[in-house]
Amino acid sequence: MAEEKIEQAPAFPVATEARKARQKKAPDLPILERRNWLIHLHYIRKDYETCKAIIKEQLQETQGMCEYAVYVQALIFRLEGKIQQSLELFQTCSILSPLSSDNLKQVARSLFLLGKHKAAIEVYNEAARLNQKDWEICHNLGVCYVFLKELSKAKEQLILALQLSRHEMTSVMLGKIYLLEGDTDKAIEVYKKAVEFSPENAELLTTLGLLYLELGVYPKAFEHLGNALTYDAGNCKAILAAGSMMQTHGDFDVALNKYRVAAYSEPESPPLWNNIAMCFFGKKKYVAAISCLKRANYLAPFDWKILSNLGLVHLTMQQYASSFHFLSAAINLQPRRGELYMLLAVALTNLDDPENAKQSYEQAVSLEQCHPLVNLNYAVLLYNQGDKKGALSQYQEMEHKVNTLKEGNNAEFDPEMVDMAQKLGAALQVGESLVWTKPAKDPKSKQRTASSSKVSSTQQPLGSNQALGQAMSSAAGYGKSLQSSTGGGSTQFSKPPSLPLEPEPGPDDSSGALVPESHEMERNKEQSKKRLVAE
Repeated sequence: MAEEKIEQAPAFPVATEARKARQKKAPDLPILERRNWLIHLHYIRKDYETCKAIIKEQLQETQGMCEYAVYVQALIFRLEGKIQQSLELFQTCSILSPLSSDNLKQVARSLFLLGKHKAAIEVYNEAARLNQKDWEICHNLGVCYVFLKELSKAKEQLILALQLSRHEMTSVMLGKIYLLEGDTDKAIEVYKKAVEFSPENAELLTTLGLLYLELGVYPKAFEHLGNALTYDAGNCKAILAAGSMMQTHGDFDVALNKYRVAAYSEPESPPLWNNIAMCFFGKKKYVAAISCLKRANYLAPFDWKILSNLGLVHLTMQQYASSFHFLSAAINLQPRRGELYMLLAVALTNLDDPENAKQSYEQAVSLEQCHPLVNLNYAVLLYNQGDKKGALSQYQEMEHKVNTLKEGNNAEFDPEMVDMAQKLGAALQVGESLVWTKPAKDPKSKQRTASSSKVSSTQQPLGSNQALGQAMSSAAGYGKSLQSSTGGGSTQFSKPPSLPLEPEPGPDDSSGALVPESHEMERNKEQSKKRLVAE
């Protein structure tokens, strides 16, 4: 027993030492970092006033040597819009900690916000030397190069950023660069990879759908736009694009239901009211169309597409002076659109000003190098003015353009346009069917104008995005469709046209383009037949 007691005796002092070790006080934080946790707590709670008061006390105690307090102070200044002051504080942080890439990134960010992109690139490059595997540095370098119009260097940096880490914003910026270069296919590839990485991102799905819409791949466009609306039912861009596709197929009521949803989220969207107006126009509710277009024009007074549509509606209602006013305003804003000059010429023709109408047609012919409708309407005007030689020249130019369109993209032509061309050809004694194919032979042919193929390839972006610009306005395309529908005079559509926003001319609806001229041609032909019978 004595031996056991001797063996257990040394155990007591060990336990006493352990207990004393636990009772030691926690070490005090250095004075420079004493309030960092409190500063961080108020900053993430967005309690900036309290945060600034604590930062002030901390800087007074440390004589301005607390890096974290200076850093957070600079962040707060940036949020308040004091970019220059935040830049100076971030530079102070980089002096206190010269090997920190985060401080240099913030300095470069402030320079970028001040518009000093070259200086920002230099600082980002210096930060990249300290941290070569930071995707954010590569991404921001790419953005800076985009602002300097150095797209090749921007692509290199953005591709490198994607290799380091896949992020949605990098993919979006890289896709925009490819769109700026006109390489839609590569842009689609980039967005498809981004959608695979983020399948629930509504903005990526919408952008991809708009690109497919621009290329005319409507099934894929509708699929991606539908997915975008599944994840974000109030996405205005997706609603406008999907609605425009419905308008293209004449489903105006369904499109209006879509636009009604968008009106709740963005009630002051000019493109939205423009599309709503043209839905009413397609339903022949012209007063409602003008009311919506006036609201769109109030919200965006310098949008030439809205002004062009206003001119178009007034032209349909035979209000030629008002049409001339809005079309002139549209031309002043967009002087390189040939179809606008063609519509202006139609208005001038109906205002009994053939000389100015000829000048407008000449300008339209010089700007519009592909579409034959300008030449056809010009030829009709010249024929009615007695200039058969000029009319024949324009008719031959129209034939050349028709052949080019048929060889290039297998375009379909409106029956009204074909009928008018055949009548004019007979009147000019150049044959009735030199280049035209009769639409009745093709069972799958739809009543659309030749302008439909032209609009899909030449309609300009909002871009933020080009396809969205096509969806938001059909000024140019509808202008051409109006001309083709009225060029034939007294003929009528047998079914609703496939172009968006195109009305069906009724028995009493002379849409204003060239109806008087075509009737005059019919009367001349009837008089000539009577003379032959009398002889």
